[in-house]
Amino acid sequence: MSWGIELWDQFDNLEKHTQWGIDILEKYIKFVKERTEIELSYAKQLRNLSKKYQPKKNSKEEEEYRYTACQAFLATLNEMNDYAGQHELISENMTSQIIVELVRYVQELKQERKSHFHDGRKAQQHIEMCWKQLESSKRRFERDCKEADRAQQYFEKMDADINVTKADVEKARQQAQTRHQMAEDSKTDYSSILQKFNHEQHEYYHTHVPNIFQKIQEMEERRIVRIGESVKTYAELDRQVIPIIGKCLDGIVKAAESIDPKNDSQLVVEAYKSGFEPPGDIEFEDYTQPMKRTVSDNSLSNSRGEGKSELKFGGKSKGKLWPFIKKNKLSLKLGATPEDFSNLPPEQRRKKLQQKVDELNKEIQKEMDQRDAITKMKDVYLKNPQMGDPTSLDHKLAEVSQNIDKLRLETQKFEAWLAEVEGRLPARSDQARRQSGMYEAQNAPSVNNCAQDRESPDGSYTEEQSQESEVKVLATDFDDEFDDEEPLPAIGTCKALYTFEGQNEGTISVVEGETLYVIEEDKGDGWTRIRRNEDEEGYVPTSYVEVYLDKNAKGAKTYI
Repeated sequence: MSWGIELWDQFDNLEKHTQWGIDILEKYIKFVKERTEIELSYAKQLRNLSKKYQPKKNSKEEEEYRYTACQAFLATLNEMNDYAGQHELISENMTSQIIVELVRYVQELKQERKSHFHDGRKAQQHIEMCWKQLESSKRRFERDCKEADRAQQYFEKMDADINVTKADVEKARQQAQTRHQMAEDSKTDYSSILQKFNHEQHEYYHTHVPNIFQKIQEMEERRIVRIGESVKTYAELDRQVIPIIGKCLDGIVKAAESIDPKNDSQLVVEAYKSGFEPPGDIEFEDYTQPMKRTVSDNSLSNSRGEGKSELKFGGKSKGKLWPFIKKNKLSLKLGATPEDFSNLPPEQRRKKLQQKVDELNKEIQKEMDQRDAITKMKDVYLKNPQMGDPTSLDHKLAEVSQNIDKLRLETQKFEAWLAEVEGRLPARSDQARRQSGMYEAQNAPSVNNCAQDRESPDGSYTEEQSQESEVKVLATDFDDEFDDEEPLPAIGTCKALYTFEGQNEGTISVVEGETLYVIEEDKGDGWTRIRRNEDEEGYVPTSYVEVYLDKNAKGAKTYI
């Protein structure tokens, strides 16, 4: 099958078809280019998505990634980042191996096509010129033959006419002969040109056109092959990243399989375990006896063995209370954190102290490494004085040694606190030490001798001063079912001057500008009890709110 033979008369249609082939190639290039833009956009969106959900450094969110479920999610984010990289690679490879190559090939193809059709038009113009020459010689031969016939007829007429002179007859005869000769010359010229045209036409249709059309056919077939190769490359470039994408997905699956619910549950225990033991049973109170409650050994009191504490009923003793809201007031006020973390429950305090000890040990090791390095450098200077003065390092060496001593003293201090806390954890036999009040009382010696300073912000029950120490206890209801009286009535309102994050149990969070109800005013410990609604109440620092008591209350006092 040859276009030169089969399509010898379809020059114009072949010209249109080859132009259509180039258009198809350019359309495919545009398609691949848009695909690369989609891949880049998709990769960018994946990276932004991964970045959006990455935990922020040095934030509470980062601490959450200790849990295996969160670690699996983090691994998914990281794998998605690598996944995005593979789509960027697809875009890069398609650009370099398909788009760039095809754009260059299209330019070459256009030049080649232009050359072939230029040769075709040139051959076409040549045969058209030969045809015109043939037509011209043919018309001339025809004209000369007609002229010769007319001249012959005129001569015969003149020769038959007796009235015509002999000279006129001779002249007519010569004219006829001249016309006959011209006709013969035209015939010879026409015959020669006809033979030449037939030769040129044979060459045109059997040599020139087939050769040109064959080249056009080969050019077109190369274009088709090139498109096929590009399509194959398109698929292969996608296929090349499949193993890496598979590894990314395998990584996500592996991360999912590494999720350990038991481990996460243990981390919750480690994060929130207070170290307190559950309270004991509450003894039956016989109201047929005088109105006085005795304190059992297992109640939430702060008995220290110095005589029995007597609990007094206040006018507001039956509000909604919390069993474990005893906090170190010296540390809670103004948000200050004691150096020994005595504001925390025992288990949390132990963890913080252990963490601090570990940090100090790392700092000590770092300083010791620095001291060793300086010592080695000094030895080098001693052996090679030209490298430096060894005495120049003495000051630095002394400074590092002082830092080590300070850090060791600091470590000993925290280790002592840690030993104190660890001696108080689960192996305790002292019944009173099971209560949070005892723990806080031991860590707040500055308030031990103040009979009016309450250890709990509730202050519903107070305890008389006994000999050397006075510890305030929290009256508590373990079950609301035993609370027969209505909640404490509101005695006024207050407006939050600042935002307060109530992270400790018994406190309540407020937002600057928020208005709430006051149900118990400050009794000297710096805390005011407020209520947002029936289910939300707690304590806030008095300095954080502006209080407006009702006129019927003890007196309109304003705390700023």
